[in-house]
Amino acid sequence: MNTVPAGYWVDPKGNLIPDANVKQIDKLRDQTVRRIWKLAEELHQELQTFKATAFDDVAAFVQISADQYGAKLGGNKGNVQLLSFDGSLKIQRNIAEHIVFDERLQAAKFLIDECLKEWTADGRDEIKAIINNAFNVDKKGEISTTKILGLKRIEINHPKWLDAMQAISDSINIAGSKSYLRFYKRNDETGEYVPMSLDIASI
Repeated sequence: MNTVPAGYWVDPKGNLIPDANVKQIDKLRDQTVRRIWKLAEELHQELQTFKATAFDDVAAFVQISADQYGAKLGGNKGNVQLLSFDGSLKIQRNIAEHIVFDERLQAAKFLIDECLKEWTADGRDEIKAIINNAFNVDKKGEISTTKILGLKRIEINHPKWLDAMQAISDSINIAGSKSYLRFYKRNDETGEYVPMSLDIASI
């Protein structure tokens, strides 16, 4: 990182501007941005530390609890809900897996299309709409995991349909996962748990 000579400012193009040529409002704007940025950076670092500590504490407690039964859980896995003794505070750890489908999903689509051809005269328009919607891609060109997996909840005993559902199951791959911690406090009047937001936009 280059050192800016005393008495100069650097503009967005990297040019050195003499201090006398920089307007006071521009200096004040720069000062405001840097002050708020410093506070945000410190908060970001604190949140990083908090997140790591909180996840480690939850995982440690879950393992301690499991040790009572001789079970080894193998780290920070699975959804967990923890309550304070009086039930007023709740912490949830959720693991959201990122699912992708391999080429066998195309085989499932082919089999389902075969079913649709056979059902043309059966008047199953609602199911056809659900199926066609499931295989539509979004703006990013991706298929909705939720909609595809939703097809497996439709109870149809047609052999080709069952083969298609098996093809969907076989095509599933876990490409990664994200972990979330959510915090709740019980409302004494309603008994409902109210989430505590750590998102600046929601505070």
